Amino acid sequence: MHIIRAEDDIRQGLAALVELDPRLRQIVSEAGPVPLRLREPGFEGLAHIIVSQVVSRASADAIWGKMIAGMGRVTAEGYVGLALEAWRTFGLSRIKHETLHRVAEAVAGGSLDLHSLSAESPEKALSELTAIKGIGPWTAEVYLMFCCGHADVFPVGDVALQAAVGMAFGHDVRPLPKALAREAAVWMPWRSVAARLFWAYYAVKTRREALPID
Repeated sequence: MHIIRAEDDIRQGLAALVELDPRLRQIVSEAGPVPLRLREPGFEGLAHIIVSQVVSRASADAIWGKMIAGMGRVTAEGYVGLALEAWRTFGLSRIKHETLHRVAEAVAGGSLDLHSLSAESPEKALSELTAIKGIGPWTAEVYLMFCCGHADVFPVGDVALQAAVGMAFGHDVRPLPKALAREAAVWMPWRSVAARLFWAYYAVKTRREALPID
């Protein structure tokens, strides 16, 4: 199982991908630089992904800034120990707060080891994360890609990826998750690099940032 740790891993993955699927050679040339964007594994990395869901980058940055200001460092133990209504001052929704609190309790209590997920298969790691209420497949997949460095994860539910693959291959409509999963199967075992490539391609074609982590 390959773990992505540096820019060289991205280059290796891209080279492998154009051999696996020659159609990607043109995508690589059009997409430009394919970013690494890794964060350290742990509660802070997962919390940042949860905060960033379904809000604009500016809103996520504002909430995260308030969390840093209020907590210093965003840790599981610190989140569990917050005053009862502190989450409101951060600008979090109740749903996100409840998800963060469940994750924090699991991490602080020792039932969830977010660091060890790097050594587990993507399937097992995804199962552990999505067992926590509020953590869906997309959140878990993004955490495995950008915090654990898993090389073979492809978030088929990501709308920007669906749109990018549709644009790249001339589909009339963007492929739905099941169709996209079949398409992405060709890119094993480098699907995480393929996802980064298509996010970069989407950003070039639409002039909108699509990567789910900054």
